[in-house]
Amino acid sequence: MIVGLTGGIASGKSTVSHMFRKLGAHIVDADVMARRVVEKGRPALQEIVHAFGPGILLEDGTLNRTKLGEIVFREEQSRKRLNEIVHPRVREEVQADTTTFLQSHPDGIVIHDIPLLFESKLEHTVQAVIVVYVSEEVQRKRLMERNNLTAEEANRRIAAQMPLREKVQRADYKIDNEGTLEQTERQANQIWNLLQKQGRRS
Repeated sequence: MIVGLTGGIASGKSTVSHMFRKLGAHIVDADVMARRVVEKGRPALQEIVHAFGPGILLEDGTLNRTKLGEIVFREEQSRKRLNEIVHPRVREEVQADTTTFLQSHPDGIVIHDIPLLFESKLEHTVQAVIVVYVSEEVQRKRLMERNNLTAEEANRRIAAQMPLREKVQRADYKIDNEGTLEQTERQANQIWNLLQKQGRRS
């Protein structure tokens, strides 16, 4: 069974992903794949340099994520161009990892941890969607603290994604991550039990 896990920036999705990993899910993390496809020497990095110039590289020739982030969160066209370069390659890596796992674990549960699941129109690639959510106020506060951003910078990054409330409406399962870690874990456990039952029926 393949399940999509998504949320918004600074909603705590990575924490929930770790909980599902401990429960026995095979996690395919799109962010990890995205970092992998832009490593030094990979074609995607060459395309990014061609699109944005050599100024987005560090001295050692690796990608300067901070510099690139400043550009793509400021300009929608730049963000779109970056996604056109990176997303197809990430999808290939995600598919390859999933296929390999399910060949040896046909009854396993694979969770695709994809921040932009809805934005990239990938709902059709999974059998159910879990959304981790918090209020926009909490999201902004956590993002400012985590990334040392101003309120304006945080708002710009939040606005670059589909509103969390809309993702919640489109989800099969929802996890409210504004409470304690124990409360979040309890919700993850309940959903895990439901997914296992659903997997056995399918």
